[in-house]
Amino acid sequence: MPRKKQTKTDNKPKKASVDESVEILSAGEIIESAITDTLETNYMPYAMSVIVSRALPEIDGFKPSHRKLLYTMYGMGLLKGNRTKSANIVGQTMKLNPHGDAAIYETMVRLSRGNEALLVPFVDSKGNFGKAYSSGMAYAASRYTEAKLEPVCEELFRDIDSDTVDFVDNYDSTMKEPTLLPVTFPNILTNNTLGIAVGMASSICSFNLAEVCNTTIALLRDENHNVKDTLPAPDFVGGGYILYDESDIDGIYETGRGRVRVQSKWNYVKEDNLIEVTQIPPTTTVEAIMDKVAELVKRGKITEISDMRDETDLKGLKITFDLKRGKDPEKLMQRLFKMTPLEDNFSANFNVLIAGAPKVMGVREIITEWIAFRYECVRRRVFHDLQGKKSRLHLVKGLERILLDIDKAVSIVRNTEDEKEVVPNLMIGFGIDEVQAEYVAEIRLRQLNRNYIIKRIDEREQLEKDIAELESVLKSESKVKKIIISELENVIKKYGADRKSEIKYGTRSVDIEEEPEEIPAYRCHVFATRGGYLKKITPASLRMASEQKLKQDDEIVLHTECTNDRTALVFTDKCSVYKAKLNDFADTKRSALGEYLPAKLGMEENESVIKVLIINRYKGRLLFCFENGKVAKIPLSAYETKQNRRKLINAFSDKSKVVDILCVTEAVDIVLVSTRAKAVIVNSATIPEKSTKNSVGVQVMTLKKGRAVKSAQTAQDAQIEGASRRRAKSIPARGTPLKAEDIATQMTLE
Repeated sequence: MPRKKQTKTDNKPKKASVDESVEILSAGEIIESAITDTLETNYMPYAMSVIVSRALPEIDGFKPSHRKLLYTMYGMGLLKGNRTKSANIVGQTMKLNPHGDAAIYETMVRLSRGNEALLVPFVDSKGNFGKAYSSGMAYAASRYTEAKLEPVCEELFRDIDSDTVDFVDNYDSTMKEPTLLPVTFPNILTNNTLGIAVGMASSICSFNLAEVCNTTIALLRDENHNVKDTLPAPDFVGGGYILYDESDIDGIYETGRGRVRVQSKWNYVKEDNLIEVTQIPPTTTVEAIMDKVAELVKRGKITEISDMRDETDLKGLKITFDLKRGKDPEKLMQRLFKMTPLEDNFSANFNVLIAGAPKVMGVREIITEWIAFRYECVRRRVFHDLQGKKSRLHLVKGLERILLDIDKAVSIVRNTEDEKEVVPNLMIGFGIDEVQAEYVAEIRLRQLNRNYIIKRIDEREQLEKDIAELESVLKSESKVKKIIISELENVIKKYGADRKSEIKYGTRSVDIEEEPEEIPAYRCHVFATRGGYLKKITPASLRMASEQKLKQDDEIVLHTECTNDRTALVFTDKCSVYKAKLNDFADTKRSALGEYLPAKLGMEENESVIKVLIINRYKGRLLFCFENGKVAKIPLSAYETKQNRRKLINAFSDKSKVVDILCVTEAVDIVLVSTRAKAVIVNSATIPEKSTKNSVGVQVMTLKKGRAVKSAQTAQDAQIEGASRRRAKSIPARGTPLKAEDIATQMTLE
């Protein structure tokens, strides 16, 4: 049971009101309730509203926002009339769609021919409506553009006034709007539809209009028809190549889930030694492709490209890659397909609202559902026409009785004193009902001629034939199917077009692992500074007479000569290690600061470099020397990963501060020096190896309270006199005092 708890302010409860006569009950109370009750009363209605009234399409292929906009334009006479300002359309749509003008206008932009987002556009646009394939080509404001409905919209609104669909009140009950549009073709499959609801989403790929209509006709004639025979694969407005994979297509057609792999279309211009990309997948943009290619070039993954340009203009999309001399364009494009969005997947999830409930369906099931929907639309239209003709026949029958004795009718009208009595007197005089009498009373005197009478008699005969035909249609399912087929054939004839996406058979729609890149293995010198900078300098540049440029108070802590194909392991104070190829760093000079590692490797804020190691292969061991006198020996292979991961967390233990990290390939003597100038020399072979990267290690040097290890080196680097004689026989060891004369190199002793 929910409990009520009143806040304690005064002894007497206060009244929160605007004036003395108005009291707000329960003001100042805190009501506790179960979270499940809150979800049920607040969140669930919101979630259902998003699913049913916003994000998912219905069987006519439209979301509510699309339907409201198109119906508004239809009501404005924009199907046959001239274009009008987009701002005018947006304003009128707000009578049905109570959202901001920006959201409505963006909906219209996506439906327009100029935006090139739909295979079958519905808005005939004039002005800058942007491009769906370019995030940089933004559409103009609504006050600058004009629009009307495309001719294909006749098929959306055909017979909408013949009671083919239900109408409901708009949000303020001042207008009526259709719940669905009586589309004469399966529009749900002819355009891309993307929507994200609460807990579910919809992603429907587009198919060629003529192929969809032919498939629907085939299923109407034979419900066991193989859909793939007439609908081979999706078709996208941006073109490209569909890499046909039968298992993926079968999954989409049967279950409504799967993927379609789309590859960009390109050609090589031999005269200018360049590649032109003219069609791209529907899931990417020009900017995304160019950004990815630029990143690969910068990192040295792609070396064949010398320049890159976006040459998109009024003629259409074009991305140009200038090639370096002697490079193979075919091999380059295959690498770009694997490493960039030039080849991408369209993930299909055919989630459609059926009778107000979301349902994931395959292509066959969607077409079957659309046939049932269209069947009902045609029946309702036929029934509406039947009722109209029956009403007309009823009036004509009443007129016939009057025409048998016109003089009597004229006499009744002439001898009636009050106008209100004309209709009752005609009803009594000829035995007709009120509707018929009212119709007769409205006939003008000039119409009572021989030709008029003959035409009415002929009309009766035609009406009786039409009524018989309409009644036979309502009783015959096959006749309704013939009407639907006839309408589909008319759509194919008027609006059918060739495929835009070509199908490539015999290709496997699988992700191919990136081939190892060939990295030039030239000699170089690597310098790392205490401040986190790294320089890679070629021997030729190093020989040039110039000083090493460093930041103030910075110093070089690493200098090694190696090859460009080595790997850098960068350890940080957050117990992480970043891996990078030296090839990723640009060659520089002594006079440059180098590249700042935290920025280059994308480190976290306040994360600092503590050690840089240059390795060839993951052979050998790392010795992590900690302040508490422990040393952890970890195999380098523990840092090798199958995936190309740049960062590894928990790279070493955080129980004690790291003094230094040594990389050894064989057993060597190491020297640990404490804060009181005591040293322990041990052989690395005596330290047991640990398989876990963040192991705390083993105790090598025994320390008194308040003391810590301050430095760690190999004995060879420390150059201690008689190191072999000072080596500890076992660990842990207390260490022996170390004097300055024992050390050949500079080492500060306390």
